[in-house]
Amino acid sequence: MRISTIAAVATNGVIGKDNDLVWSLPTDMRFFMETTAGHVVITGRKNYESIPEKYRPLKGRTNIVITRNRDYRAEGAIVVHDLRDALDKAHAMGETECFIIGGGQIYRHALVGNMVDTQYITHVDASPEGDAFYPDDAWAGWSEEELRAHEADEKHNHGYVIKRYERPTT
Repeated sequence: MRISTIAAVATNGVIGKDNDLVWSLPTDMRFFMETTAGHVVITGRKNYESIPEKYRPLKGRTNIVITRNRDYRAEGAIVVHDLRDALDKAHAMGETECFIIGGGQIYRHALVGNMVDTQYITHVDASPEGDAFYPDDAWAGWSEEELRAHEADEKHNHGYVIKRYERPTT
């Protein structure tokens, strides 16, 4: 099973503030929805709760939520207590590519633990204030392919480039 992260990351590494997005990028959101459709998405509890309630769980995907809280319930989602358990569940379901969708601690754990094969990163041309970050230089030394670019316009408050990074083979 391929393990992928998918994130929009500002120039300064910010991915969010106060448990919310710090930009409006509808075309990037469409990329996220199309890329993860039909797959398992793995998220931390805070990130899951940041999704507007009317969209939870994310439709057309198996949602797995990681939390330390043994009493936590998320209707329509699978609740686990560590990343390895989430990955094992995705694998047991026959998943071919699961997506880690945040937050910062979950990304860090997966990347530092060398669990990730692919990263889909939207590089946002902005440096907003934030309190959630993607790990620094997480793609350094990985092969990269530019998938799309978008200029800022009336619907997108920042320009961005979406790249796919593949772990180097040794």
